[in-house]
Amino acid sequence: MTSSPTASAAAQRPSLGVAIIALNAQERIAQCLDALSFADDIVVVDGGSTDDTVPIARTHGARVIVAPDWPGFGLQKNRAVAALETDWILSIDTDEVVSQELAASIRASIEAPRADVYALDRVSSFCGRWVRHSGWYPDWIPRLFKRGAARFSDDLVHERLVFDARVEKLTGRLLHYSYDDFETVLRKMDAYSSAGARARLASGKRGSFAQAVMRGLWAFIRTYLLRGGILDGRTGFMIAVFNAETVYYRFLKLAMAAGNGQKS
Repeated sequence: MTSSPTASAAAQRPSLGVAIIALNAQERIAQCLDALSFADDIVVVDGGSTDDTVPIARTHGARVIVAPDWPGFGLQKNRAVAALETDWILSIDTDEVVSQELAASIRASIEAPRADVYALDRVSSFCGRWVRHSGWYPDWIPRLFKRGAARFSDDLVHERLVFDARVEKLTGRLLHYSYDDFETVLRKMDAYSSAGARARLASGKRGSFAQAVMRGLWAFIRTYLLRGGILDGRTGFMIAVFNAETVYYRFLKLAMAAGNGQKS
């Protein structure tokens, strides 16, 4: 029995998998997954959520792997990538949504590839407002790659995609709902500053109160003035303060951790 032309075309079509890591992401993960109907496989590596993230992900068609032994963002993302066997891999976060235009661009690009790695045009929101400056935009991030062409760095935080290939840009937006409300801002500021301090401490670096103050001040100036945060109005000022406080607490926590280590 011979296969139909339609079945043959489907068999030859490059497969696409989506790699996602999650932790207590019930507010956004359904919206994230609903926009991925164009993918052939979706893997969610969950870090031990205590809310409804896991059942929501399964209900919306994802394969869920529970891995509560948190190794850091980079290694966790590599776990999700390794769980896929597709020709191409798209890595996104639970608070990111692929627009219809971007979905069409992804499919077209893997079916007639011009490169092994593609960058996405990400636009982020802060407390309900889309940010156009402040160092947040433009924000081209490599996230789509051919299997074996890239991997994530092993960084605990601020991981990046590592590759040795030419990068092409895709059309369409990746919508990043990064900070829905002020409570999220405070929670992430604490989490990011702690992770950053741990990473620096692990690499043998030390901090001080003076360093925390100076680095925090510089982060504000860089965000608000040099990166155009002033053009984002009140939102730009809030982002500049957020960046300054995150950096300040990162180095303050580093100094305190180093001091405790020296006393012990």
